[in-house]
Amino acid sequence: MRTISAVMALAGSVILAGASHATAQGSSPGIAQVVALDECDPATFNDPGAVGADFCKNIALGASTTFADLFAEAAAGTPDPAWDFEPDTLAIKQGTVVTVADEGGEPHTFTEVKKFGGGFITGLNDGEATIPECSGGFKNIAVARTRILQGSHLDITGLSKGKHLFECCIHPWMRMEVDVK
Repeated sequence: MRTISAVMALAGSVILAGASHATAQGSSPGIAQVVALDECDPATFNDPGAVGADFCKNIALGASTTFADLFAEAAAGTPDPAWDFEPDTLAIKQGTVVTVADEGGEPHTFTEVKKFGGGFITGLNDGEATIPECSGGFKNIAVARTRILQGSHLDITGLSKGKHLFECCIHPWMRMEVDVK
């Protein structure tokens, strides 16, 4: 019986990648998990002509987005859908901690924005202007505080009731809505 209870508790706290919408439930606010994913190809991202040694730490089988493809697909308006926050939307109770784990191979940000738009790397914006919240890149302390390195996490606390929009200021098609009840 103890094993069944442990399995049920674990299953109730996990949000599976691939879900498009999730709801944090329960009688008291807790933790809601978001996963940042990407498919950076270490061979091309870590090349000195690209980002440089040890930038992409992707260990996922099949991580195949090359550095050149990332920019070409973004410029064509068809960014790689494997670069994403999961779930796409999240409904939580006020007081719930949103924990964002970077399970991809490179850094991301989870930056709250007023309106979705372009990030601080112009070549990945598909013509969208850089939004104010992403301006200045990591020189902007507000952006730097939202950076999540591969294998680490960022906790978002104190969200007020209402709709909150988050995006990656590096890869601006990585977008998510959090609805606080």
